[in-house]
Amino acid sequence: MSLDLLIGSVGHQGDGLATGSDGRVFVPGALPGERVRVDRVVDGRADGLTVLEPSADRVPVASTAHAETGVAPLQHWATGPYLDWKRSLVVEALEREGLDAEVAAIIPVSPASRRRLALHARRGEDGQVVLGFKARRSWRVVPIETCPVSDPRLVAALPALRKVAEAFLVGARSAPTLHVTLTDTGLDLDVTGVEKRGWSRDRAQHAVRLAMQADLARLSLDGEVLAMQRQPTVRFGRATVPLPPGGFLQAAPEAEAAMARLAVEAIEGVKRVADLFCGAGTFTFPLAEVASVIAADGSASAIAALKAGAATASGLKPIEAQARDLFRRPLSPFHLKGVEAIVFDPPRAGAQAQVEQMSGTKAEVIVGVSCNPQTFVRDARALVGAGWRLERVTPVDQFLWSTHVELVGVFRR
Repeated sequence: MSLDLLIGSVGHQGDGLATGSDGRVFVPGALPGERVRVDRVVDGRADGLTVLEPSADRVPVASTAHAETGVAPLQHWATGPYLDWKRSLVVEALEREGLDAEVAAIIPVSPASRRRLALHARRGEDGQVVLGFKARRSWRVVPIETCPVSDPRLVAALPALRKVAEAFLVGARSAPTLHVTLTDTGLDLDVTGVEKRGWSRDRAQHAVRLAMQADLARLSLDGEVLAMQRQPTVRFGRATVPLPPGGFLQAAPEAEAAMARLAVEAIEGVKRVADLFCGAGTFTFPLAEVASVIAADGSASAIAALKAGAATASGLKPIEAQARDLFRRPLSPFHLKGVEAIVFDPPRAGAQAQVEQMSGTKAEVIVGVSCNPQTFVRDARALVGAGWRLERVTPVDQFLWSTHVELVGVFRR
């Protein structure tokens, strides 16, 4: 039975929120103020949307395929209210934890700027390769021919990547994921989720041939290099860094540059800084232009890449890099002796164990970079309890038209 609803707001997952006879209803694709009709409601979630009275903030979508996925489900929202909503996610997270801080205007990124994609491959009912993104709340793969959020060079490579994917479709239930990164020397592809029982030397050789035809810089399987024509590299500050296979890299160069700038500005005047969860040096090298750096990360390959990058750069302050599991073996106040500032950029789980060790340090400023406001506010509460003041939080819209928001928080004693 169809149901007419009035949308009051947009929830944290990007769905319109309405109140039905049985309580709250989540309506994907709906905007505040719209009157809509839905075909059915199951467990509080609507299906089959017809917009009866559209919002003035509704705009044409750049890709109907992306509207079905979690990659860019908010394309239909005008820029102003969309960015206001994203900033509100950070404001509300801080308020829930009782944290009082200035929340700056969100820093946007441009369309066609993403340099990393995770593409899912399946074999369709007709036997052909389907390459694309998963539909929201589903294992179904939505095929894509273009991508409004990605660098045009990634988009141009989609047909070739679809051919490469064929070599990794082993067995009827095979579901590999292609992690493709645009580097300064070409495309770097790491494939995960391959059925190893059907994997063979012949298949590996076939994959390599397809990769060569696609002119990939490198092809790897679960981080193990199968073929490399050119070492994939990126620039971090003054350094040229060789990326390890499957290594982490910020999704959009614009966002990376903005976050690095905020970190460097926050530590201005200090002589020694720690860069924790440093990866291959995203923040290390910009920081090293103004202060000596202790850099630590759990990935040995990332630290090796950082050290190799340091050898290419001149005019930097000293960098001391070490591979260390900061979840199990966080750096203690003893290890951080003499450090005046700390920058930390943990995975989505946050940095609880490492944050607990920060309370005993003499650092006057801490910069927290996060892709998850929920774990950030947990860590922020611990730092505030240890004597720091959360001065300012800057949201960054690294993942355009998605529900994800990055942020940079500055703490001072």
